[in-house]
Amino acid sequence: MNQLKFTYVLLLSAVMLFSCKEQPTKDLGVFNTPNADAGFDLDGIQQGGELIILTLYGPQSYFEFYGEGFGTQYKIADEYAKSIGCTLRVEVLRNENDLFEKLNNGDGDIIAYQVALTDSLSEEYIACGEKELTHFIDSMKPIAWLVRNDMPMLAQSLNEWMGENKDNFLAMTTIKVADDHGHVYTPRRHTYSPILNLAKGQISVHDNLFKKYSVNIGYDWKLLAAQAYQESGFDPSAVSYMGALGLMQLMPRTAQSVGVSIAQAFDPETNLRGAVKYLNKLNQHYASISDRNERLCFVLAAYNGGEGHVDDARQLAKKYGKDPNRWQGNVDQFVLHLSESRYFNDPVVSYGYMRGSETYNYVYSILDRWRTYQRQVR
Repeated sequence: MNQLKFTYVLLLSAVMLFSCKEQPTKDLGVFNTPNADAGFDLDGIQQGGELIILTLYGPQSYFEFYGEGFGTQYKIADEYAKSIGCTLRVEVLRNENDLFEKLNNGDGDIIAYQVALTDSLSEEYIACGEKELTHFIDSMKPIAWLVRNDMPMLAQSLNEWMGENKDNFLAMTTIKVADDHGHVYTPRRHTYSPILNLAKGQISVHDNLFKKYSVNIGYDWKLLAAQAYQESGFDPSAVSYMGALGLMQLMPRTAQSVGVSIAQAFDPETNLRGAVKYLNKLNQHYASISDRNERLCFVLAAYNGGEGHVDDARQLAKKYGKDPNRWQGNVDQFVLHLSESRYFNDPVVSYGYMRGSETYNYVYSILDRWRTYQRQVR
């Protein structure tokens, strides 16, 4: 029995020794982590077909609007990715320390954020697009994107592309919407009078449509009119700088979700029908808010800024002791705060930066105009 036990222990020791020799401890140095394979560079990225950028939320860097990516630097990175035959993946982090940690670990290819250059950073990383980005973003300090020192081919490619395309940055970052036939719609808007004929009680030439489709959602038709004026100034051919279309300014992805093509979005009735369908979806999303007047504020806010951001504001309100089911003095304050890094980087926030003042003003402007229409139009 003792001999058998001794043989088992000897065998186990041999197996452990062999395993240790076959699997040496990995060097977890800055540029030699398990996620940063030796020799991985531009060719490896192109072979994989995906360029990964690391960034932070912000109006210049990256933010989401109705599930679509926006931001000056995001748009430039997307164009560069296309130029090397890759799709773009965005990893949004909480702070600059996380950017460097992820880059060093090989979890991203480029820090695509307005990093202020220092001598130490210039020694540790390859700076890309310093002159081009500093000039285009009109920064007071030199800024650049950063690539690890062990990816010189990527850095060279990016620097050359930046130099060749710097004069096209404005065109790259201007929102353009194209239909299935390749027709491009650029930002435009003609604002009509907020009341067409007060004596006749006519708000706009679209009043019959507002009356027809208000029944589908149970709203006062004057409320739909107030929202349409806020959206487009009653211009059915309007295109916003964010790419929203038509009378009720449907975003392309939203329009598609309610069965409206880009070309159809400029037909007032089709656009309004799609908008009311979307408003009904939002009304269902906030069905847990029992007070109808309160729910309306959330629906309007989500129509403008997206329900994800509004839900983030509700989470913040709850965290800070406010009522997540009340708008004024509660959730509206955190919609405003979502443009501040302290709040959009909070762990309870899922959708990051939001242009909160725009959504805040949107809700109150519509409600104020609706009250005006109720008083003046019979």
